[in-house]
Amino acid sequence: MRLPGAGGAAGAPPPPGGRRPPPPRRASLARLTDDWLTGLFTSAAERAGVRGAALVAVGGYGRGELSPRSDLDLLLLHDGTADPAAISALADGIWYPVWDLGLALDHSVRTPGEARRTAGEDLKVQLGLLDARPVTGDLGLVASLRTAILADWRNQAPKRLPALHELCQERAERMGELQFLLEPDLKEARGGLRDATALRAVAASWVADAPREGLNEARRTLLDARDALHLTTGRATDRLALQEQDQVAEALGLMDADALLRQVYEAARTVSYATDVTWREVNRVLRARSVRPKLRAMLSGGLGSKAAPERAPLADGVVEADGEVVLARAARPDRDPVLTLRAAAAAAEAALPLSRHLVRHLATTVRPLPVPWPPEAREELVTLLGAGESTVGVWEALEAEGIITRLLPDWERVHCRPQRNPVHTWTVDRHLVETAVRASSLTRRVHRPDLLLVAALLHDIGKGWPGDHSVAGEVIARDMAARIGFDRHDVGVIATLVRHHLLLVETATRRDLDDPATVRSVAEAVSSGSTLELLHALTEADALATGPAAWSTWRASLVADLVKRVAAVLAGEAPEEPEEAVPSAEHERLAIEALRTGEPALALHTQPEEPAGDGEVEPVGVELLIALPDRPGVLPAAAGVLALHRLTVRAADLRAVELPNEVGETADLLLLSWRVAAEYGSLPQAGRLRADLVRALDGSLDIRARLAEREAAYPRRRGVKAPPPRVTVAAAGSRRATVIEVRAQDAPGLLHRIGNALEGCAVRVRSAHVSTLGANAVDAFYVTGTDGEPLPDIRAAEVAREVEKALS
Repeated sequence: MRLPGAGGAAGAPPPPGGRRPPPPRRASLARLTDDWLTGLFTSAAERAGVRGAALVAVGGYGRGELSPRSDLDLLLLHDGTADPAAISALADGIWYPVWDLGLALDHSVRTPGEARRTAGEDLKVQLGLLDARPVTGDLGLVASLRTAILADWRNQAPKRLPALHELCQERAERMGELQFLLEPDLKEARGGLRDATALRAVAASWVADAPREGLNEARRTLLDARDALHLTTGRATDRLALQEQDQVAEALGLMDADALLRQVYEAARTVSYATDVTWREVNRVLRARSVRPKLRAMLSGGLGSKAAPERAPLADGVVEADGEVVLARAARPDRDPVLTLRAAAAAAEAALPLSRHLVRHLATTVRPLPVPWPPEAREELVTLLGAGESTVGVWEALEAEGIITRLLPDWERVHCRPQRNPVHTWTVDRHLVETAVRASSLTRRVHRPDLLLVAALLHDIGKGWPGDHSVAGEVIARDMAARIGFDRHDVGVIATLVRHHLLLVETATRRDLDDPATVRSVAEAVSSGSTLELLHALTEADALATGPAAWSTWRASLVADLVKRVAAVLAGEAPEEPEEAVPSAEHERLAIEALRTGEPALALHTQPEEPAGDGEVEPVGVELLIALPDRPGVLPAAAGVLALHRLTVRAADLRAVELPNEVGETADLLLLSWRVAAEYGSLPQAGRLRADLVRALDGSLDIRARLAEREAAYPRRRGVKAPPPRVTVAAAGSRRATVIEVRAQDAPGLLHRIGNALEGCAVRVRSAHVSTLGANAVDAFYVTGTDGEPLPDIRAAEVAREVEKALS
């Protein structure tokens, strides 16, 4: 917003010597706007001859929270004595100058009676009037309206507050939780400025008040971020888009976009927690009010005196009272260091919230646990983690008062830490808790549920440190497990689980499970069947807690297959060298047809929809079988054709076989067995795929040009610049082939470009294992030289460099 006489205050760069602090800037902008509107109102009122009128700021402007591009929310209030034409002239004398400056304006003209009636019919109007502030004119008129509006609000609270709560819940479902969004809406998302304003409205009702600790600071943090967003973009936007986060961070004097998100998430978490506590109290009070008349009627009938609220014991020192967990009267927090965890475990098991007063009291009075923890404390932590969904709310209540970081100091590094990978639904800390929640449903599958739950809580604890988070996490988890009180053996198991929590899914989706070296490497890392059992459950819990794209029936089956093979090795069964694979009956039929015609033969088999994690339905998958005479260029041609038909490759297997031809000689054929899925729309017909594959192989279909045309026609939206691709040679990946691993941003035709690069290096692709999570592709290619042997180290490094160069 730029106003006459504003100079550079609203939109220009800060003066030399430093940026003006944001809160004074908002107040200064509001005062400057007041002065300008006062001049407009005075002049217009004199021309129109209107008395008994006032200009009122409502909403954010009424609170004095004008961001640089905020709109103006104004009410022209009059006592109804002036001629309607004069009032219209007065309004025009104010609204048109505002519009002439290009400012957004929300305006209305009403008498006090009309304003009250409209507020009674429209909740949003009533909320805006709660923050009504006189700008100029008849101050008594505004004061009387404010008094009436507040009285109405308090009198109508039993009806209005549930409606406001429903409005907040609907908005939260629609906009998501600010504290977990990579591109959050600072105003509308749950935990944002709208919720902070709703808490002010609840307080004005005198029904309940929000927790004050940190709430004003959280509100200022969100307003400061919005100010910086307006200044850096020059637009009235509340959405903190990825491409603007670095600039906003710089404007706020923060190190980077991650520091910005972490600060915003912390503020949103404070608002969200205050929101939960406040609405719980509102519902409790309104419920009690509705019961009192009935209770009085019963008492007047001679049924005895009023009884105290029932207090049901839950655990030593804690009871349930009025739907919350509170301290028992005999509890001694200053002498019971385990009380905090006992209360939390009891609340989670009973699916009840911890009273805010209880949590604050525990935070200030309970003595620190000794290190290592006593067995009772460790058992209560495991009980808390194993309670399921109700663990989340209890954990958040403990975090809100800083109790978690006092119990587990290393938690501070992952607290509110963003995860830039869009596959992740949660921040690091919430993901860890969600993983424990998922693991709680898998505890019947393992012999040591306690180790599974604690490993789930700690598996990504290394993400607060530089380097490989699994390596860093192993060290931290070892220290934390010892602190919690596990013995040396159990500490070692937890450390192993954290170090290798990605091992099963990465190996299953990126390595050849028929290769004995693959199975042996996993067995050596895991070392025991009991640890493998725990790692299998942790893998599933971690993936389910990551997001919908991280787990599926297909991935689950691959991991289960790997676990079965590794378990056999750990039981003493050496993995057998696989015999030459025998083609399936379908593949053999296609191979004979390809041998007879000298051209590709293929078949598509649609697989039925299967339930994935949480009952979700996995997208329709298709098994694509291709047989054709062995020749160069098959991989890039086939991958390119699939990309043109918008088919995503989930897994790929290629192998060469020899079959006798009609004259008794042998002929080399290439068999491809791929699992693919349609990006959207219907699946292509097998005949069209075959025709395009024939054209791609004979050179009449220019795949590269077609893909380039499509990319130019549908450019990708702006966003964070993707990191460069990385191509490496997997160490000790296989004895039968060299494993080239490609990590890159997923894009149409990526597998086609990789295939072209490998063809250019004159290597043979024995098999390919494709894994795509969100925007990231991690593909592994088993390659050999033309002699069928693994590549020498120097040659393998050259191939990796050439592929990386082609992708860059």
